[in-house]
Amino acid sequence: MVQKKTGSKKKGKKVAAAPLAVKKPEVKRVVNPLFEKRPRNFGIGQDIQPKRDLSRFVRWPKYIRLQRQKAVLQTRLKIPPPINQFNEALDRQTATQLFKLLDKYRPETKQEKKERLKARAAERADGKQDAPTKRAPVIRHGINTITTLVEKKKAQLVIIANDVDPIELVLYLPALCRKMDVPYCIVKNKARLGKVARRKTCTCLALANIESADRSALNKLVESVKTNFNERAEEIKKHWGGSTLGSKSSAKIAKVEKAKAKEL
Repeated sequence: MVQKKTGSKKKGKKVAAAPLAVKKPEVKRVVNPLFEKRPRNFGIGQDIQPKRDLSRFVRWPKYIRLQRQKAVLQTRLKIPPPINQFNEALDRQTATQLFKLLDKYRPETKQEKKERLKARAAERADGKQDAPTKRAPVIRHGINTITTLVEKKKAQLVIIANDVDPIELVLYLPALCRKMDVPYCIVKNKARLGKVARRKTCTCLALANIESADRSALNKLVESVKTNFNERAEEIKKHWGGSTLGSKSSAKIAKVEKAKAKEL
């Protein structure tokens, strides 16, 4: 006869009883008998569909599509250093000081020119000697004018816009400025340069003549600009841009990397 093992049973901890759930009294909604509930049916040919955000499905104009495709391509493709240098613009603080100086040398408006010529004609009518007025120091604009000034080493500071399209118009200008030892800088927004030159947009500007009162301000700017652009020539030549993947491709690569890491 097999004897049964008589072992003491393991006693577990007693779990405390759950507290009595206090039911919240339900508030009965008072239904107004005057207003009948009529649920909408959004089936075909039924109620009018609600307004939705359809911007994802809009057929955008061609120029907008081209802008967006260009922006995507510029982040995906490898950008060579001569083109990539236009992505590095002058810092905000220095740019503010630069545009403060440039505003003093804006060309005269049509109204100002008209008044000047009127005053000169009035003097001539009075029998005074017609002496041509001396040209005030103003900024020079236009790619051909500035190229000539740089080649003759007459430009004291050259300002180039970073968003010129086609970029080939100003692509050679930084290299030319470095060769001729003329201080140059790249700033954001061709429209901002255009505002200074009283035009819609402007590819580049140059300061050739300047008043003695603003000489110290210009020297400070030239020193800052030379440090950031002219003296960094070798570094700029080596720095490629672009070649960043999109979110889908990045996620795909990350998934593969994660799987490889698991296997190891």
